[in-house]
Amino acid sequence: MLKRPAFTLIEVLIAIALMGIILPALYQSVALLRDSNSQLFEHLEKTKKITQATDALYLDLASSDGNISIKKDDFSRVCIENTKNSLYALSVAKVCWVVLKKDNTLLRVEGYDYQLPLGVEEKVEVNTVMKHVEIFDVYYEKDKLLVLLKQKAQEPITFMIQGIEKPKKKKKPKKKKKKKKRSAAETNTTKQPSLSPGIPKKETGIPSIQ
Repeated sequence: MLKRPAFTLIEVLIAIALMGIILPALYQSVALLRDSNSQLFEHLEKTKKITQATDALYLDLASSDGNISIKKDDFSRVCIENTKNSLYALSVAKVCWVVLKKDNTLLRVEGYDYQLPLGVEEKVEVNTVMKHVEIFDVYYEKDKLLVLLKQKAQEPITFMIQGIEKPKKKKKPKKKKKKKKRSAAETNTTKQPSLSPGIPKKETGIPSIQ
């Protein structure tokens, strides 16, 4: 039988050199693929959070009775006094969306009959929605709501809700003026008609005593 020749030392060295060239390139491509996957995953997570926040804000506004207050002082806030959209199984909830100055953090505060700023005994649920919020504006005119939301390095989000009418203010009933009741003395007294100057007084027929 013929013996198969083995690899020479030079061939083995050449193979090792080629492997040394190919393996780093292959490792770099795998590392790049892993980084791109992680970046894609982070982007999808951010997009998912933004979508969830937008859906929650939309449902909070759409499920309200129109009693919505919008204020901008120390921190921008939109308070929905009565909404049926509750994340904590409340029949009717008060929800406030607040942008804090620290990192421009957008919060969602849900509870029942509370006031801002929150007190120590207030029982509410606070959720951090997103950070680095550049724009958060809500415009309320007649039965239309326009929402503008923009996070840093993200595309702005806008949506409009129609058909949410502001609650009408109840008119106070007019007080009826009470008529003054005449006293018995006033009703019994009769006014004597004054004699006109053209009519002479009636003589009684009794002569005057001089």
